[in-house]
Amino acid sequence: MSLAPTSRRAAEQGQAGQFRLRAEAEASALPPLLVQAEHLASSMLVGDHGRRRSGVGDEFWQYRPVQAGDSRRMIDHRRSAKGDQQFVREKEWQIAQTVHFWADQGASMRFASQESVPPKIERARLLALAAAVLMVQAGEKVGLTGGSLPPRRGGMQILRMAEAWGKPDEADYAPPEHRALIPHARAVFVSDFLGPMDELETALSKAADRGVSGVVLQVLDPSEEAFPFAGRTRFESVTRGLSFETLKASHLRDRYIERLQERRDKLAHLCRLAGWYFGVHHTDQSAQAGLMWLYHALERKS
Repeated sequence: MSLAPTSRRAAEQGQAGQFRLRAEAEASALPPLLVQAEHLASSMLVGDHGRRRSGVGDEFWQYRPVQAGDSRRMIDHRRSAKGDQQFVREKEWQIAQTVHFWADQGASMRFASQESVPPKIERARLLALAAAVLMVQAGEKVGLTGGSLPPRRGGMQILRMAEAWGKPDEADYAPPEHRALIPHARAVFVSDFLGPMDELETALSKAADRGVSGVVLQVLDPSEEAFPFAGRTRFESVTRGLSFETLKASHLRDRYIERLQERRDKLAHLCRLAGWYFGVHHTDQSAQAGLMWLYHALERKS
């Protein structure tokens, strides 16, 4: 028995209402990190990602004169007919590249010196995920180091990465993960890099052995850079597993800044040996500035 027009409209409206409720429920379940990362990525005006070289693809790139070794089938006769020289129509290289991401989930990354700046872990995740969004928009494959989320294309992969980064590590310092790096891929490591350096050195060495190039971005709270402490001060790790108290914190400032610079110099040295780029970002700086640096560092050829 068919429905009367009024009943049919009511049924259709009921189905539409159910679809809307379901869509709203799914949208509300999206990690806030994903929304922020997509908004940050959309705020950047960038050109095509760095694949502008000849190769196998569908997009026209440029004409060039015929060279020794070119077959006659490569000649573009329409362009060549305009003059006395023969030309080849080159297409753009369109083989998708792979980018692995590691964002430190250790407890030290949860530190923020004041309410006006985000915790380091929030900024690290945001920059890494926004960079992944830009890579996916450029047709690249993205994933996490360690093999837990192999590189794939598409927006669903970005959602998986956001969900994976919603589970912080309880250890003070989480070592960089270097397993399952695809040979000749690229990688992004984002952390405060204030923990032991041995694991990072191993990770960069393993990556270099596989021909993996990449970027190391150190994210610090402004107080970790300036050390604005004086008088009696008690320093504790986020998990409170480490503690130190001093009556004259200002007396430690020069030595602290010297040690921080020594660590930064070592980070830069390790990156040079591995053929990686090294940068520093502070959480009181704009996220757009951090993403711009990260994106262009990924574009550069190591």
